[in-house]
Amino acid sequence: MSDPSRDEVLQDGPQPEETTRRSQRARRHQEERKGGFWHAVRETLGIAVTALVISFIIKTFLAQAFWIPSGSMENTLVYGDRVMVSKIQAGPMEVERGDIAVFEDPGGWLPPSVQPDRGPVMDTLMAALQFVGVAPVSEGNHLIKRVIGVGGDTVACCDDEGRVSVNGEPLTEDYLYPGDEPSTVDFEVTVPEDGIWVMGDHRSNSRDSRAHDDGTGAGGSVPRDNVVGQAFVLLFPLENATWFRTPDTFAQVPQR
Repeated sequence: MSDPSRDEVLQDGPQPEETTRRSQRARRHQEERKGGFWHAVRETLGIAVTALVISFIIKTFLAQAFWIPSGSMENTLVYGDRVMVSKIQAGPMEVERGDIAVFEDPGGWLPPSVQPDRGPVMDTLMAALQFVGVAPVSEGNHLIKRVIGVGGDTVACCDDEGRVSVNGEPLTEDYLYPGDEPSTVDFEVTVPEDGIWVMGDHRSNSRDSRAHDDGTGAGGSVPRDNVVGQAFVLLFPLENATWFRTPDTFAQVPQR
């Protein structure tokens, strides 16, 4: 004869079917948690890759950030500033007089660059970030100067008042570094049709077209093929952020 109390205890415990269902629910819950985590990881990676691709496209065809490595453009730009450069001006549009242009070294303008040693990991990371356009370009063979003359222009210095002139029109250069003369050397050149004549705003601290001129204008001019684009905004430091505009001084320069 069975013990009723024992039967009651057995009936109150979990049955085999219920135990199985609980195990299945627990496994499904665990799988859902794992699936949710990996879904979030995949989604985050997808967003990151998309952002890098967009950044690379922008850097290659539209705009790129550059870091100012010298004082040749003071006080318009100072050491450590970050600027954004429009690459449209190297294609459908072209840089004009008064623009601040970034260009590749035409040859011999820059000394051999010494790359900072950050270690293999950081060097690789920085190279990758610069390649996709996330980090500003700071080293290499790029220069930044102001366009003074374009193809066909006659650029000369100095007139009786010590000013630079373009096609006979003297320039009132309000952007020059305080106390600087427009030029400490006399010159008169005709810019080749496919070139631009560039000078730094800090004239006494800039090795620009004047320093590389061979007397004909060809040696000191930068081929347009070397132009990367036009600096159009100062991004950093944030308190100095500003848009660049073409100075009014070039408005009266006659065309050639």
